[in-house]
Amino acid sequence: MVFETLAQYALWGNTGQDYAYAIAIFIGALIVLRFFKFFIVKNLERLFKKTKTEIDDIIIHSIDHIGWMFYVILSLYIALQFVVLPEIAENIVYYIILIAVVYYAVKFVHCFIEFGTKKYIEKRKREEKDADTTAISLLGRIAKGALWGVALILILSNLGYDVSALLAGLGIGGIAIAFALQNVLSDIFASFSIYFDKPFKVGDFIIIGDDMGVVKKIGIKSTKLESLWGNDIIVSNRELTSIRIHNYRTMKKRRVVLPFGVVYETPQKKLEKIPGMIKEIFKGVKLAEIDRVHMKSFAASSLDFEIVYYVDTGDYGKHMDIQQQILLGIKERFEKENIEFAYPTQTLFLNKQK
Repeated sequence: MVFETLAQYALWGNTGQDYAYAIAIFIGALIVLRFFKFFIVKNLERLFKKTKTEIDDIIIHSIDHIGWMFYVILSLYIALQFVVLPEIAENIVYYIILIAVVYYAVKFVHCFIEFGTKKYIEKRKREEKDADTTAISLLGRIAKGALWGVALILILSNLGYDVSALLAGLGIGGIAIAFALQNVLSDIFASFSIYFDKPFKVGDFIIIGDDMGVVKKIGIKSTKLESLWGNDIIVSNRELTSIRIHNYRTMKKRRVVLPFGVVYETPQKKLEKIPGMIKEIFKGVKLAEIDRVHMKSFAASSLDFEIVYYVDTGDYGKHMDIQQQILLGIKERFEKENIEFAYPTQTLFLNKQK
């Protein structure tokens, strides 16, 4: 009886009965979709927590964060397939559905970008406590911004706008901006190169030309070093990718050349004993391995010797402790043997004429 009464009314080519069916379908679709979210997704979430991979967890997390409005719009779209609407109404519904689908698709991809960024940052933090993750965070934000840009162009294209002119304008504008900000952009891209190539990291001692210091921060535009004198040295990332850098982080063994000289008055026999004395001194020095010791040359005011040895550490402080121990050992031994170290002197010989 009710349906017969509804069938007597018509609007836009649809009877009241058609609208009643559409409303019932809308309610039914909404119930099914809500059931899908709150029952099936929740059960899958508990199931996926038992797996080792985290990809399924992020998929469920993304689906779970789809707003209720999306299900309402989707249910409405399904229901409207069973009635005839004016062209303008169909277009409005189509545009709403398009915007909703694109929006939630972008949000879905956002979850994967955030997931990947978070995992990479956590990995860097585990490997290096003071790791600077500014570059990867910025890269994630750029990826999100680019994703929204693509989504906007897609929506405008489906709305009937000619996006080719817009893209051409953006291209010309982008070129102009790139020229205006080329130095800044060069530094930013250089920071990505430093971040992924890892020529150095925070805490490394590096030498750049005449400057040297410990890396304190790797920023987007510049890198900060703390010099041996305590002051900060700020170097642009663009410069760091175009010059030679000496990084002492990976140094496991240090080669040291140690010259010294003795006076010309040193007897021949004592000169011959000096290499053996030096080798005996090294036997009591830990982390140091002698390579060679030789008399090197006849200098202006000394007989010059040269010691070459290796230190099994990259720590500069330990290297200086070892060198100090060697120097004190040489001085002590030379004092016992009455061997004098040379220092710059000039001797004037005068011929006395009879």
